[in-house]
Amino acid sequence: MTFSEEIRQAAGQYWDSSFTHPFVTGLADGTLPERKFRHYVLQDAYYLKHFAKIQARAASKAQDFATIAELAEHATSTYAAELSLHQSFFEPLGISDETLARFEPAPTAYAYISHMHHASEGTLGETIAAILPCYWLYYEIGQQLQTTAPASPIYQQWIATYSSDWFERVVFEQIDRLNELAAQASDQERIRMKQHFVRSCYYELMFWEMGWTEETFEKSLAQIITTTSLK
Repeated sequence: MTFSEEIRQAAGQYWDSSFTHPFVTGLADGTLPERKFRHYVLQDAYYLKHFAKIQARAASKAQDFATIAELAEHATSTYAAELSLHQSFFEPLGISDETLARFEPAPTAYAYISHMHHASEGTLGETIAAILPCYWLYYEIGQQLQTTAPASPIYQQWIATYSSDWFERVVFEQIDRLNELAAQASDQERIRMKQHFVRSCYYELMFWEMGWTEETFEKSLAQIITTTSLK
């Protein structure tokens, strides 16, 4: 069993639940309400800005020119491609400059970003482990959904992006890189890499839930207040 297979197995509960989450199944059959996808897109655009910074930080940790170049390319091409995808959604979803100016991250998006920034303070292996679920899980969901035909062209475009040959290449490049780094790492570093990966898988699952519930800090606070008042 490779290290990547080992940590994916450790995150199995979170990983498997992503495929059956109503947000994902709603994308597949086209029943996902557009307002929920809109909320997700806004949060994901915020996430991508920070994801690119963490990819660039990973490049700065590399020791050889080839790895530096490959990771730097991830920080530009991956970000540019996914940002272009989101921007193509902005107009049909009614996302204006004013909407973006008023944007505030949801608790889950904020927590996920905070987790990845913390992980990226460690080694290159820890950084890659923390960001790999975003690549790998989306690729597998894209593969699962590629035979579906939701009526919404926006959902079709989302699925096509994550089931593309280009995305497959960058995903397996990162998986191979993580296995190589794990082979060179100490036992303690591998433990941290596994922890970061599993926690990112948890946040990936919660990101779907965030979109599904249209989570905001205000809604979360209201739920806490309601729960407290009932005790």
